[in-house]
Amino acid sequence: MGDFFASLLFPIEWFVAWVMVTAHAGLTAIGFASDGGPAWTLSIIAVVLVVRTLLIPLFVRQIKASRAMQIIQPELKKIQDKYKGRSDQASREAMTKETMELYRSSKTNPFASCLPILVQLPIFFGLFRVLNRLRTGGEIGPFNDALIAEAQQARFFGAPLSDTMLTATSPWTYVVAPVLVVIMTVSQFYVQRMLMTKNMSPAAMDSPFFKQQKMLLYVLPLVFAVSGVGFAIGLVLYWCTTNIYSAVQQTIVIRSLPAPGSPAEKELEARRRRKAERKAARTGKSVEEILGLPEPVEDAEPAAPAKRVQPRKQPRSKRKPGAA
Repeated sequence: MGDFFASLLFPIEWFVAWVMVTAHAGLTAIGFASDGGPAWTLSIIAVVLVVRTLLIPLFVRQIKASRAMQIIQPELKKIQDKYKGRSDQASREAMTKETMELYRSSKTNPFASCLPILVQLPIFFGLFRVLNRLRTGGEIGPFNDALIAEAQQARFFGAPLSDTMLTATSPWTYVVAPVLVVIMTVSQFYVQRMLMTKNMSPAAMDSPFFKQQKMLLYVLPLVFAVSGVGFAIGLVLYWCTTNIYSAVQQTIVIRSLPAPGSPAEKELEARRRRKAERKAARTGKSVEEILGLPEPVEDAEPAAPAKRVQPRKQPRSKRKPGAA
């Protein structure tokens, strides 16, 4: 099983090693020290940038899937309410069939939102194995003996990039590694929480899917915090950079393309209205005209009721003869 896993990861390890060596060569060409920490640290960050650039199509698909899931939440809730309290096998199968039919008709995949992180996991393990081989001196991909020796000398704030808290060769590892693990855990929590609090409609928050995500919101950072003691400094640095990249990317997307009915959509509408009000003050146009909305129809004031004219009694002098 171990050999199969190793053979499966070998192309990914080679790709990660190639990106690191190529980035390192470019950095040394512009003046960075070949065996210095900055060159190798930036080489690991380059892996993040390359991977995340390649994952942009999957990220776009994730955003579309998330929006589609929120749009069909009312229909999903109707199906769930329809079979609520019915636990027999036939009811469960019927609910599953109707749910899958709704996914099919709306061209929605509930697992599409997980694709980017699932695709990144092999890269994560590939970098783990590369750093481990650099620590033990094992060759991989374009790394030759000279590059391996230089990478082993690379430091991040005094801690070797291939060090872990379990296999520390420098006292600085016990300082740098915990700080990076905390940054990794907090940033992972922030990225997930931002999606759940800003870019979900009330209907989506009332769904079982949201409850599962809420559980992962606390479980995943805890898993990373516990397992982080066995991660190399370079690996934790990679995941911290990935989380920061994700936070920036999601902030831009949530501000410009919020999910329907989410708090972010209300904030976007408020920003557009404020901008339209400023433009209306300069141009004299109405806010509705600038936003392309129909002009409000003012209710006409109701006509005042006609006053009844009371007949007046003529003076006795003007009455006709014989009139009472």
